[in-house]
Amino acid sequence: MKYVEFRAEIQNELIDNPDGLTWVELRDGLGLPYERPCPTWVKQLEEDIGLMRSKGEQRAYVWRLSPQEDVR
Repeated sequence: MKYVEFRAEIQNELIDNPDGLTWVELRDGLGLPYERPCPTWVKQLEEDIGLMRSKGEQRAYVWRLSPQEDVR
């Protein structure tokens, strides 16, 4: 999987789930082949699509799009 494919899948899923999802929910829901997200790609997602991660329940972070970025 290339970064642009990964980015598109994450962005579309987060647009469809504006309350956010954890990495595990994203990974399992999209059938992604990665145990953990690549830190370089996560940083790039923050810049490219306005990815925001905030502390959720327990140790998980919830991934969301910043409000101005949730347009396809």
